[in-house]
Amino acid sequence: MTLKWQKDPEYLALVEDLLDNEMVQKLEMYKHHHVTNRLLHSLSVSYRSYRWAKRLKLNTKAIARAGLLHDLFFYDCETKHEVGGKGHNFEHPRIALENAKKLTELSELECDIILKHMAGATRDVPKYAESWIVTLMDKHSCVAELTTGAFSFIYRHTVKAMDVAYNPNQIN
Repeated sequence: MTLKWQKDPEYLALVEDLLDNEMVQKLEMYKHHHVTNRLLHSLSVSYRSYRWAKRLKLNTKAIARAGLLHDLFFYDCETKHEVGGKGHNFEHPRIALENAKKLTELSELECDIILKHMAGATRDVPKYAESWIVTLMDKHSCVAELTTGAFSFIYRHTVKAMDVAYNPNQIN
């Protein structure tokens, strides 16, 4: 993630206690969208959403915090079919919300952001502008992550192969 969230003191002040939390740090152990980990994805969604909230003069605290917690679940996406009876898109926001409530007190706005971030893939309709922003930035981050992963895959499998084809003495 190329976003400079680490150098934004206003943003860090809003999420610092969450970033220091062991449960949030545990997200780093879970692969997300095949090319990143769930913590980096959540930071991307949170910071992108925070920046939009700032521009639009919305609730930056709620959006930064809920954006960071929106995927606070602890199972691999490869086993997502084993979780709940209504599917991953429906179940994981509910699991994330319950986990987030164990970490911190949440406002109605923050609950709506976490619970409804899969709008479009579920019938959950966000109630607030902040919820819509996190929903859109979740999709935006996903596309950015998948694009980065695709370019990396293409590079590894074509550019390097072409280099070997043009320079047969370069084979390791």
